[in-house]
Amino acid sequence: MRRLFGSVRARATLGAALVVAVALVAAGTAVLLSLRSNLVDQADTQAERSARSVATLISNGTSYAGLDLDDDRPVQVVDEGGRLVAVSDGLERIGGTATDAVKPRAGSGSAAGDSDDDDADDDSASLEPGEIGDDAVLSDGTATIDGDSADYRFAALEVETRDGVPLTVWAGESLDAEQGAVHTALSVMLVGFPLLLGVVAAVTWLVTRRALRPVEGIRREMAAITASEDLARRVPEPDTHDEVARLARTTNETLTALEASVERQRRFVADASHELRSPIASLRTQLEVGIAHPGLLDLDGAVEDTVRLQRLAADLLLLARLDAGERPGGGRFDLGELARREARGRDGVSVEAEAVEVAGSRGQVGRILGNLLDNAQRHARSTVTVSVRRDGAWAVAEVADDGDGVAEADRERIFERFVRLDEARSRDDGGAGLGLAIARDVAARHGGTLTLRDAPAGGALFALRLPLA
Repeated sequence: MRRLFGSVRARATLGAALVVAVALVAAGTAVLLSLRSNLVDQADTQAERSARSVATLISNGTSYAGLDLDDDRPVQVVDEGGRLVAVSDGLERIGGTATDAVKPRAGSGSAAGDSDDDDADDDSASLEPGEIGDDAVLSDGTATIDGDSADYRFAALEVETRDGVPLTVWAGESLDAEQGAVHTALSVMLVGFPLLLGVVAAVTWLVTRRALRPVEGIRREMAAITASEDLARRVPEPDTHDEVARLARTTNETLTALEASVERQRRFVADASHELRSPIASLRTQLEVGIAHPGLLDLDGAVEDTVRLQRLAADLLLLARLDAGERPGGGRFDLGELARREARGRDGVSVEAEAVEVAGSRGQVGRILGNLLDNAQRHARSTVTVSVRRDGAWAVAEVADDGDGVAEADRERIFERFVRLDEARSRDDGGAGLGLAIARDVAARHGGTLTLRDAPAGGALFALRLPLA
């Protein structure tokens, strides 16, 4: 069963069929009940009309034998004691009325005013002589007329003869029309509802199949991409503006982002391997020379290569944490005081900083300022200027140098990982090309920005903007 309804198409078809079935049953029940009620009301009206017609004759003094009783409808006239005094011709059996008698009692009299019931309780009569009751009492019953049995609706109407004799007229109306109409309607529904459900299920199956065909195409292409590991492939986008088209478009955007991420990761690994290989090879060479010729061991160069390896490993570890989504802590600190601390002990660096409080990781923001100062000192001719100020809801830290600056075409490229401009290519001057990339990533993690523009002295000016705490 789970496998049978394991597809969206099957579940949609089943759901549509169930909903339509419930709606049809509810609507069919309401139609049948309304039809039966209307037909029963018509029978009640006709039965009451027949009873009132006979009651009118009695109130006018017509004798029992002279009553015009319809042969097609069962009619009984009963006195106060429940004895039958008049009955329609052809009535063979009756049920559901005051008496099941079908023959008047002997000696019932020839006139509506004659009655043997001299002991009738006059106090029980509520009508005046010759008066007919206003409301009829309706009930269900059965009757057999000329051999044909059927269900009837009976109307009981009180009438008083001119001589003050209370009588009750029972007149019935057959329910054959009501039963036949309800049966016909029910038969039509029993035949039509399954056919309608079949049509609904078939249409839903076909429409759902057509609607999900692009989804199946997306699934097949995604399976092929997974098997081939070719992230350059894209899923087909249907030429529509519905949810499936938006799904295909979003899937392709995700594949594009994934391809870029994987390519960036491959490039990162290759560049990291290249950067690590040079100092490791240099350090190994120095150690091998030292083993063969202890007097030629360059301890200063070995220490320098080791320090460079240590810094590069720390940068790579920080980048890995940032790529993993590490968020800064929620501590608060003074950005101006941090800038003064990072600039302390550096030659040619001047600081103008006011107290501005920001939130985040003190160590990571200090890393930004340190990387910016290292970069500025590497390219400055003589001086580096650091300023910290408040700008509306932002804290702004600027690091400017008086060097040659950065060409406008390279101002975004220098923030990429392992990117070094031609004049900073050497190992001693240019580093690994990770400092500015780390600085911008950390700024973004803190909800800020890091941009580059021309400094007043003609060099480069890096502006760090962080939200105030």
